[in-house]
Amino acid sequence: MGEHLFTSESVTEGHPDKICDRIADAILDDILENDSQARVACEVMANTGMLLVFGEITTAHYCDLAGLARRTLRRIGYSDHCGFSAETCAVLVSIDEQSPDIAAGVGESLEVREGSADPLDGRGAGDQGIMFGYACTESEVLAAGSFMPLPIMLAHTLARRLAEVRHSHALEFLKPDGKTQVTVRYDGLAPQLIETVLISAQHVEGAQYATMREAVLEHVVRSVLPAQLTPAGDGLPGQFLFNPAGLFVKGGPEADSGLTGRKIIVDTYGGSARHGGGSFSGKDPTKVDRSASYYARYIAKNLVAAGAAERLELQVSYAIGRARPLGIAVDCQGTALVDEGRILSLLEHGGLFDFRPAAIIERLGLLDVRYEPVAAYGHFGRTDLDLPWERLDLVDAIRQELKL
Repeated sequence: MGEHLFTSESVTEGHPDKICDRIADAILDDILENDSQARVACEVMANTGMLLVFGEITTAHYCDLAGLARRTLRRIGYSDHCGFSAETCAVLVSIDEQSPDIAAGVGESLEVREGSADPLDGRGAGDQGIMFGYACTESEVLAAGSFMPLPIMLAHTLARRLAEVRHSHALEFLKPDGKTQVTVRYDGLAPQLIETVLISAQHVEGAQYATMREAVLEHVVRSVLPAQLTPAGDGLPGQFLFNPAGLFVKGGPEADSGLTGRKIIVDTYGGSARHGGGSFSGKDPTKVDRSASYYARYIAKNLVAAGAAERLELQVSYAIGRARPLGIAVDCQGTALVDEGRILSLLEHGGLFDFRPAAIIERLGLLDVRYEPVAAYGHFGRTDLDLPWERLDLVDAIRQELKL
């Protein structure tokens, strides 16, 4: 592969699309906490002065959708001074129940209709589709336990830091909307240098550009970048771009519409791995877009941590209403330390892994997870949260099976 550049981006919790993801997951959390058998496929749209909550929800629990949306906006920091306010925006709700055809396939799988008595065959996949999981070792020296590509890990950390200094009032000029982007220079598969950092941050009117740039450089960039990967070893990138268009006063839904599921690359691996196209937020775990993606990450991370490969991408595919996957594929991108056929055989026949939706939900305890915290700053590599799909509890078993 030789020397090359690779870039990933992240966004803050106040970005219009992330507002929608976070509200959708706040609604999901409230419903699952009160009705674990609910079916939720909640979408949110944001525009100037308005939120629309829509989708399909089947539950016995009364959920104050508008109230939850406003409370989530307040936590993010949207008030009158932001041009979009939790107090004054309109919240419109348009919710239907889950299609009875889909509900029937989820509640009684194809395998059960064909005579299976296995309880884990009972729940069919909530949709067809392909899901990917990925893990790599390139950031382990800097963030042990993350097993994530370096560009997206740094972009998330910068975005989260932007929110931290805003909430703490360390940088009073910041408003909620913002984006980060990190370009890393590689030699083959090894990161060598942080080439460029780009930060776009919404700010109050009248703030001086030079003052803001220096403050963000000092309080955000230098507090995040690993010195050993910066050109001068001082925590400064080769190039720093701040609000390259100049002003960023008007932001959030006042400046741009938002929609759930439009930041799927931000949510996963920053483009370093493939994506099946399905989003996560607002979906209960019977939707394999969410649960199988989490499970694929869990498997990939444990395999890489066990030493099976330095990079590993796992694909799994499903048919709606069928419990067992249609196909499983493994790609170690030339870094496998054991034969890929042995890894695939372990996944398909080894007994350690079960890709059926009911088994995934049970194994990872997905009905007990709070999803709102992962709606921003990534669903994977979150060492700040105890997420079941990030646990390394199969490493010893994998090593034993693969003789590592």
